Amino acid sequence: MKKIILSFIVFGATISLASAQILPTFQFGLKAGANLSSLNSTASETFSGSNRAGYLAGIWARFGAVGFNFQPEMYLTSKDVDVTSSSGGVTTAKFTSIDVPLLFGGKFGALGIGGRFYTGPVISFAIDKNQSYSGALDKVASLNYQDQNFAWQFGTGLDIKRISVDLRYEAGITKQTYDGRQTRISLFSLSLAYSLVKL
Repeated sequence: MKKIILSFIVFGATISLASAQILPTFQFGLKAGANLSSLNSTASETFSGSNRAGYLAGIWARFGAVGFNFQPEMYLTSKDVDVTSSSGGVTTAKFTSIDVPLLFGGKFGALGIGGRFYTGPVISFAIDKNQSYSGALDKVASLNYQDQNFAWQFGTGLDIKRISVDLRYEAGITKQTYDGRQTRISLFSLSLAYSLVKL
């Protein structure tokens, strides 16, 4: 009798694991978190950018099947860095943007608990004196990626029912100008997400 019960448990767990990995899924939700940014200068006059906390808040979706998933996101983010110039002065560089990551990855787990790993490009629509929040949103909606900033993200995540925790590293690809110098922004981020829709 014990062997029969154990067989049913193993069979049920196998079916649950297989369906969690193979059947198509869809999720949509909200996310928020914090980041630590740094600047890398490519100019001959060196300066250092120490980490400073910023924020991110927005929406995400996830499409999955056969153990893989595609996760597009859109969130408002602030990337702040304390910059020490060669003359010894310290200023705060603040970059605010609407970021659109397009992430591809794998997933594993069952019974509402699982892990993820992913990577993909990020397009940043800067919000500054030349472009307002609404102007940046218009460019996102029209998929106008010209003259925007690009980066690449690597990350891992943990899902528990409808809650997700993500840890990521973002490496800047395109150069940005700060104080007359060409720089790239890189950052680590930690975010908490909640799934409003889960199919």
